[in-house]
Amino acid sequence: MIKPLGYGLILMAAFAATPSFAQSDTDVKTFTVTGNVPALCSGGVLSGTGSTFDVGVLIDTATGFLRTDLAAPNKQLSGSFCSARSTITVNATPMLAQNFTGTSPANFSRTVNYTATASGWTDAPAVFAVGAASNLAAVQQRPTAFTGDITVGVSSFTTAGGAALRLVADTSYLGTVTVTLAVVN
Repeated sequence: MIKPLGYGLILMAAFAATPSFAQSDTDVKTFTVTGNVPALCSGGVLSGTGSTFDVGVLIDTATGFLRTDLAAPNKQLSGSFCSARSTITVNATPMLAQNFTGTSPANFSRTVNYTATASGWTDAPAVFAVGAASNLAAVQQRPTAFTGDITVGVSSFTTAGGAALRLVADTSYLGTVTVTLAVVN
């Protein structure tokens, strides 16, 4: 069937008269940015004179008994941090004669006990007394993330077995202090 020429014009006029659909000149897309921070701790950097507590000659050379004035400067761990709730733990081992390894003769000891502390991380310092039956204060908990310095010290030296014992001669008595920061799960 042949349509008259005027029919096409009417059809074109009908499209022209139809309102056009509105198009936006802006289109917005939103993206999510994700990441995470692991719970971690760092003990920081040891400041100052190194990691050795050198208390010198342990005995009073006039009596042979342990000196009552033994002391060593504190050590500083600077820039310590934990990104979550944490614990600080201090642990220590006795100072033992390194070359004299046998059983001590009567009236002598080859062991020196002492107290180790780690302070500045929690309100109460972590304290470990070598030779004590228990050390409940050796672990302290911090409820929040934190950064700060930790001061580590040694004090209160005693002869294992009692003050009436003398120490055996040895060129090296050695003990250790360990400080641990850990995230609380």
